[in-house]
Amino acid sequence: MRVLWQALIRRTINKGKRKKSAHWYKHGLARPSEQLMKTRFSFNPIVLKSKDQLMNVVKNAFHNYPLLIFWSVVFLISWGVLILFIGVHEFPITEGKAVAAGMAILLGPSIAGLIFIALTYGLRDPGFRLTKWRVGTVWYTIALFTAPAATLISLAVLSYFSAEFNPMHFISNFNSNALVMAMSAGITVGILEELGWTGFAVPKMRARYSLLRTGIGIGLLWGVWHFPLFWQEETFHSAFGFSLLLARLFSWLPAYRVLMVWVYEHNESLFVTIIMHASLVTTLIIFDPPVQGPALLNFILARAFVLWVFVAFITVLKKGGVKTG
Repeated sequence: MRVLWQALIRRTINKGKRKKSAHWYKHGLARPSEQLMKTRFSFNPIVLKSKDQLMNVVKNAFHNYPLLIFWSVVFLISWGVLILFIGVHEFPITEGKAVAAGMAILLGPSIAGLIFIALTYGLRDPGFRLTKWRVGTVWYTIALFTAPAATLISLAVLSYFSAEFNPMHFISNFNSNALVMAMSAGITVGILEELGWTGFAVPKMRARYSLLRTGIGIGLLWGVWHFPLFWQEETFHSAFGFSLLLARLFSWLPAYRVLMVWVYEHNESLFVTIIMHASLVTTLIIFDPPVQGPALLNFILARAFVLWVFVAFITVLKKGGVKTG
């Protein structure tokens, strides 16, 4: 009898379980235990969908607005690191921190350039263009001597009006150690900057705009990027101080960048462009006159005029169909 009752009880329990299971599956539901397992060990499709959508948005933005994102990253890194390094309240930058600030700001174009080149062209691309050194002699000549020629021509003209612009006054103090230090600084700056400017920005802009618009556009942004380094105490306290800032940032940098884009377009060598940038930095250190005030402004504007004459010259050559290399 006991065995009979136990069998009857087991049959009733099993029958109830089958009815409950039938109820869950009839309505397309999982049993509570199964729901718990799915909750613990399955992914939420809504979350995955959101992540996919986010990645698509990022990819589309990078595809549609690569230059906008690139320049935003450059300024974010350069100015962000600079602010973290010297502090928000340390502007304008003092002479004692100028060199360190200059190195900090170089992180922007170098890091952003490497990242965006790798994402767009692949990791081997910058190495290929850096090692492309077999180009015509004329391009090495232009890369090496454009900056010193513009500076010396400016000084030669200005020296007729004032003896303080006579280049012999400060070239006489020139020595080989100063040249080595200036060239080392120029090569360092050239590599770190041109990885971003010529490595990524120039090819992207050149695919959509003319040589002149590409050079002027990048040159203006190049000037804005230099702003923290040329901000002085009197910059926003006098009309002259502000005029000097504008001249430093926007009078000659766009012209020189047009010439750099022109050189790069004829050889696609990042190596040669770095040399041209290094020549500029070396010239600024060695040949720029130690003048201040209105004399400095006159010199900057004179150099800008000479460089824009160079730009006009290559524009005429380009329109005339003259082959330069």
